[in-house]
Amino acid sequence: MTLPLTVLGGYLGSGKTTLVNRLLRAADGERIAVLVNDFGELAVDADLIEAEDGDIISLAGGCVCCSYGDDLMTALLQIRDMDPAPDKIVLEASGIAMPGAIGASVGLVPGIALSSIVVLADAVNLPKLLANSYLTDTIERQLAAADLIVITKGDLASADVARDLIARAAQGRPVVDGAEASNNLILAQRSARPMPEPHGAFHHTKLLSCEEPVDIEEIAKGLAGDPTVVRAKGCVLSRTGERTLLQLSGDNWTLSPAPSEAALGVVVIAVPDAS
Repeated sequence: MTLPLTVLGGYLGSGKTTLVNRLLRAADGERIAVLVNDFGELAVDADLIEAEDGDIISLAGGCVCCSYGDDLMTALLQIRDMDPAPDKIVLEASGIAMPGAIGASVGLVPGIALSSIVVLADAVNLPKLLANSYLTDTIERQLAAADLIVITKGDLASADVARDLIARAAQGRPVVDGAEASNNLILAQRSARPMPEPHGAFHHTKLLSCEEPVDIEEIAKGLAGDPTVVRAKGCVLSRTGERTLLQLSGDNWTLSPAPSEAALGVVVIAVPDAS
């Protein structure tokens, strides 16, 4: 038995979490296994969760959610060997990942076959993402790897503008509106085509140690104002000595109280400087 796997890609904030929850709610008896890099990256609706056991969350209707962390191959083998086995697998890629490279690697696992690469394109943010010289290559490579592109947030911005941009960045790729994105459409088997080879580093990660009290808002504004920074998350000490959780995506950031035992440090994900 070969399990079909759909890679779900798209840049940060494109709506992958919303779509995954819709797929799970409309499973209609199908056992869908969802793989995520980190449970914190995918907010599965609480009423779908039936039980948690380590890296596996049991969901309603026989579906499961599995965290693969740094070991995707082991997680895929774990899903493949489940009894009963799932009917389909959905791998939710991180917002800065290259879905084409992921699609090429999953085919190396015996008993699992790539079904399709579906990439979400956010109609609100796509124009400015493609206009950002630091991110253009990442967005274009994500779109070019798609077997199907789904436009999200078309009710908040012009879906026609998004379609025109997609046509230029990923010529010939089929495009649908998010409202039309049924389970049958998203999880359909599509003809295989060669995956583009990954080239070069498209992002790098660094750690800000933050061992001493700092002006947290100054740190946040500095990261938000850096066009190479796409995401940051971690705990810092305020000037009053309180631990505070900083979360940043693009130029949007939030601060919230952190547990007193939380480790200090901020992980920053950035794209290479284009200059």
